Amino acid sequence: MIADFNARLLDFLDSSPTPFHAVESLKKRLAASGFEQVADGDSWHLEPGGRYFIVRNDSALVAFVCGTEPLVENGIRVAGAHTDSPCLKLKPVPESKKQGYVQLGVEVYGGALLNPWFDRDLSLAGRVDYLDADGALKSTLLDLRKPIAFIPSLAIHLDRTANEGRKINPQTEMAPLISQLGEGDDFCLEAFLLEQIKAQPGGDSAAEVLSHELMFYDTQPAKLLGLKDEFLASARLDNLLSCFLACEALCDSPVTHTSIVVCNDHEEVGSVSTSGAQGPLLRSVVDRLLGSVGAEADGFDRLISQSAMLSIDNAHGIHPNFIDRHDDKHGPLLNKGPVIKVNANQRYASNSHSVALFKSLCMKVGVTPQLFAMRADMACGSTIGPITSASLGIETVDVGVPTFGMHSIRELAGSDDAPALAKVVAAFFAR
Repeated sequence: MIADFNARLLDFLDSSPTPFHAVESLKKRLAASGFEQVADGDSWHLEPGGRYFIVRNDSALVAFVCGTEPLVENGIRVAGAHTDSPCLKLKPVPESKKQGYVQLGVEVYGGALLNPWFDRDLSLAGRVDYLDADGALKSTLLDLRKPIAFIPSLAIHLDRTANEGRKINPQTEMAPLISQLGEGDDFCLEAFLLEQIKAQPGGDSAAEVLSHELMFYDTQPAKLLGLKDEFLASARLDNLLSCFLACEALCDSPVTHTSIVVCNDHEEVGSVSTSGAQGPLLRSVVDRLLGSVGAEADGFDRLISQSAMLSIDNAHGIHPNFIDRHDDKHGPLLNKGPVIKVNANQRYASNSHSVALFKSLCMKVGVTPQLFAMRADMACGSTIGPITSASLGIETVDVGVPTFGMHSIRELAGSDDAPALAKVVAAFFAR
């Protein structure tokens, strides 16, 4: 079972180089499990026992099961994650030609570790908007798959201080190299993208590229590694791993309770967007669920008082080379169970009630949880948990799988931990 779960996880990671592609992959998984897509502009006719999902901006998704038990009295079970990861995002007019080479200018999206992006085989993926031959606006997803770009390091002979903590300038040092021009050659990104769209099924009528949201990614596939395959290495484990396991649990959940998975975008840059946790996406779904059962004016507050949320985002495993960066009582180990994240300053939303709930779920399915708290002299990151908890008033616990290399181009997790956490989430939906 663990092997099958991880095989599906690896496939999902490889098919999801951007948030747009991640949502497309999740849509296919949900549809195969009987979920029906609904749209913002439609009137929803939700049935008890029905399974539905909605997509926002092609990059965020809410999937939900309408429980057969009374909604307001029974509450909702919410599991939340995010689809975005730190990366290099293409600028609107990125072309640069120097010394006969073509490079593409990028912006750093989120808090990326920059050093690991050097000397990698990179491809490009994302969303492109265009006009067709009839003047209609169209949008499509692109994934070049083929390695087309490389950010070469400067040789040690030309920078003898390279191993002494040299600072990286993302404007001048991070532009990927994509081509070398011959005599009379030129390169236009929009013309190149138009050619790629036309080569796709249904893209023959594309006439003019108008805009794009494209991201570079490492073409090295996700892999199990270690002498006993005890580790899982991949790009975008933060936080596609959590999106995957939450949706897997929802697909297998009973229809007794109303259960929701929300996969927001833009967590890595503050969550302030129509598809981010500070946007209206989740609240609008909850309001429509209440409307479908004819809830009274106080229905929302009564519903939330019976509800709970798991905010699922990766945690920092204790790094064997940097043990001093962890509190010695709160250093999670890979393959030793999911992590409960606690912070006195509410950077995580966990409180004693929600922590106890999660621990009880772990006990029910035979999973041992771990605890994480930052050193008191170091700043703590955050998640969608505090944002969603504050906006809905829902009791929330922040949990996740321990990992190494968070925000690197390639991260490492334990191969037992995601299946274990999925079991706990499934128990949460069934409680």
